[in-house]
Amino acid sequence: MKTRQKRCTARGQSVDPAKAPDHAPTEDKLADGQLADHYVLCEEDRAKGYVEPYRDSYVHEKCGGVTRMPVLCAETYAAQPGYYGSTFCCHCRGYFPVGEAGEFVWDGSTQKVGTRRA
Repeated sequence: MKTRQKRCTARGQSVDPAKAPDHAPTEDKLADGQLADHYVLCEEDRAKGYVEPYRDSYVHEKCGGVTRMPVLCAETYAAQPGYYGSTFCCHCRGYFPVGEAGEFVWDGSTQKVGTRRA
């Protein structure tokens, strides 16, 4: 049986991995439709360093809109690019996939969000 990784939230809570919902720590949404809290790598995991540059904005290829993310989410992407399966577009007001087949690239780049440079 696979042990689930310790879960922390952007709001600073530690969540028991056995009880942590898979998608997000809450279903509560902000006025724009974004979830009110997100999982992030815990501080000790982010402190191990980045494998990708720190970037905090990305472009949704479908609409061309730029979204800026919170620092802890950006640090999580830099430390573990494949951590998330989707991200929010502030212009479309919804969550869409990231990764090789995802819909986002880093602002000023052609690299897909959620991937590692070749």
